[in-house]
Amino acid sequence: QVQLVESGGGLVQAGGSLRLSCVVSGIIRFSGKTMGWYRQAPGKQRELVALFTSGGSTNYADSVKGRFTISRDNTKNTVSLQMNSLKPEDTAVYYCYVRVYDADYWGQGTQVTVSS
Repeated sequence: QVQLVESGGGLVQAGGSLRLSCVVSGIIRFSGKTMGWYRQAPGKQRELVALFTSGGSTNYADSVKGRFTISRDNTKNTVSLQMNSLKPEDTAVYYCYVRVYDADYWGQGTQVTVSS
């Protein structure tokens, strides 16, 4: 059973930083999986924030390029998101995501609130 457990959300002032982490369990081979982070703000659709493709390249939303960095540790089955220069518009619930074969798995979400 695939499980994703996120941590690291919280309240921060604009310009501050947070680091989100997600531990993935229940998969045989962590490397080579499409995985990353999405977010959903109140009243909006869930959107991509940052992603590792199965080939290992990274994709970022234009709104976070240069501020957020996605990383992974294949020895710890962990994918992380370093968020710098946070803005109030980054306020959302952030979800960890992994695709295993043809199935999509999501974490429970962690709240990030950026005050102005």
